[in-house]
Amino acid sequence: MKYQAIAALAPLALLLSACTTVEPAYKDIGTRIGPCVEGGPDSVAQQFYDLHIEQPSSGLPDAALLAKYRPYLSEKLYQTLLKANAGTDKEPALRQGDIFSSLAAGPTSASVADSSRIPNTDARNIPLRVALTREGDKTTEWQDEILMVREGTCWTVDDVRYLSQTPHLNGGSLIQLLLR
Repeated sequence: MKYQAIAALAPLALLLSACTTVEPAYKDIGTRIGPCVEGGPDSVAQQFYDLHIEQPSSGLPDAALLAKYRPYLSEKLYQTLLKANAGTDKEPALRQGDIFSSLAAGPTSASVADSSRIPNTDARNIPLRVALTREGDKTTEWQDEILMVREGTCWTVDDVRYLSQTPHLNGGSLIQLLLR
């Protein structure tokens, strides 16, 4: 009798255990070779712009600055920047001006849009608007878009889309410009 009760309850126990399986909000989509910055897509993007404003570059970042940017950059963007830096036939636009924004002088402040407004929390890539400002004799404000991608459990910068009315770089985005 005791064994019959256990045999009758076994399928029920299996059924209940299947109902309590918890799926993660997102699955690991691979590994990350380089170091990583903690935070969601908007937090990492804001930290990247804060670092970029603190340590700007004119044109392609040199090796030392690129090493500081590395934790924020996707593997694809990092490798593309390395190749562009090593190339001897650099496009003139890549030698001067801020390559991470539409304005050649670059921003003095940046405010990245909150990613909590994006309904798909399982997204692997998220475009975020960035409100940029350049303070000086005349204050200039514009918006660009930063594409954040998930590498493993890290959010990284994968591209910058130039959305200003008159971007100093022709090409639409940083990756498009670098791959010419």
